[in-house]
Amino acid sequence: PALHRLSHYLLAHYQKGTRPVRDWRTTTNVAIDLMVYAILSVDEKNQVLTTYIWYRQHWTDEFLRWDPARFDNLTQISLPAESIWVPDILINEFVDVGKSPHVPYVYVGHHGEVQNLKPIQVMTACSLDIYNFPFDVQNCSLTFTSWLHHIRDINLSLWRQPELVKFDRSVFMNQGEWELLYVLSRFQEFSVKSSDSYAEMKFYVVIRRRPLFYTVSLLLPSIFLMVMDIVGFYLPPNSGERVSFKITLLLGYSVFLIIVSDTLPATAVGTPLIGTYFVVCMALLVISLMETILIVRLVHKQDLQPHVPEWVKHLLLERATVLLCIQDGRTFSPSRTQSSDISREVENNDRAAKLSHHGCEDPRECEAAGAMRPALAFAGQAEGSPLMHSVLREITAIRQFLEKREEFRDVAREWLQVGYVLDVLLFRAYLAAVLAYSITLGTLWSVWRDA
Repeated sequence: PALHRLSHYLLAHYQKGTRPVRDWRTTTNVAIDLMVYAILSVDEKNQVLTTYIWYRQHWTDEFLRWDPARFDNLTQISLPAESIWVPDILINEFVDVGKSPHVPYVYVGHHGEVQNLKPIQVMTACSLDIYNFPFDVQNCSLTFTSWLHHIRDINLSLWRQPELVKFDRSVFMNQGEWELLYVLSRFQEFSVKSSDSYAEMKFYVVIRRRPLFYTVSLLLPSIFLMVMDIVGFYLPPNSGERVSFKITLLLGYSVFLIIVSDTLPATAVGTPLIGTYFVVCMALLVISLMETILIVRLVHKQDLQPHVPEWVKHLLLERATVLLCIQDGRTFSPSRTQSSDISREVENNDRAAKLSHHGCEDPRECEAAGAMRPALAFAGQAEGSPLMHSVLREITAIRQFLEKREEFRDVAREWLQVGYVLDVLLFRAYLAAVLAYSITLGTLWSVWRDA
């Protein structure tokens, strides 16, 4: 009965269409408060932030007062929100009506204090900066203001102290992708075309993305592929396997970018730094492949290959070896042993031929050539025969062929030395470029995050 009598007493002659003040010059002060409950989604493409907040309003209604002694000491009562005057406080950044639960009641105190507490799913426009994705921090504002009443009719204030609002994470569900850092609040007045001023209360919701998932799924695979590309330089440049290895890495990185393209945020105004990182890594892989093709083409053995120019020998085989701390350039020629064996064989044949015509001047030479004397004796007996002249011509042709092949091998060996030195030089330059790029990228991320 007390609740019924009090409700009938308050609402019998209540006019909800009029601002509840006895003097129209009195300003209705509305104190508001906000607590972030959850970050539901962040749409980078459409620049929309969806949050779930607990919103509270407090104002004084001069027509909702009573003496508690007359109503069984009741000091507080809940009344339907549709039956009393409610301020028209809206959020300027609203872009869509969320699925907010409807709370039909408000609390009213015996001094006329009205408390309107309700949860709201807020879909607001926000300028999202994805440049430092996935290490980005977003700052989105929620501006509460009266859409119609100017500041002389409705003024806004903060229910709690700004420090309490800033670090209040008591109800925040922080198990999602985004972490709430703090909520800043600021009161300001604004006017439209020099007309009456309006009061507004701004809340800046500052959130930070948790980067662990994106680091594991995006950055680490890319880093592993770049490390494998650097390791691929240790393959011999004349083996031919390095080109196929580099092409396989480039193809694998292309497939990786296709897979992660849906994960990267996309906007019409900018590209995240990680997207630039992927593009530069792809460019480095292409440069590495071009360098490999150049070295393989350089060290490839061809019969028509010219001699190495003297200036190339001076720059690469003399100056560059000292600069790159290469002690002996002969270590780059794996085919020298085989060529030395052929040269040694040709020299033995020359020595045998000399012995056949001039005899032994040294006893040791005569002893070494003892096994050849029967053949030489036969050659001496048939010195004037046509068959012997034909055999000598064939032997001369074979010797010229061997000398020509040895010359080709010397040319190929020189180019191989140049290729190995140039490969080391380009590898170290490529490694320095990769390190400089990594340090620059890490510095940009760190500086932006600290700022």
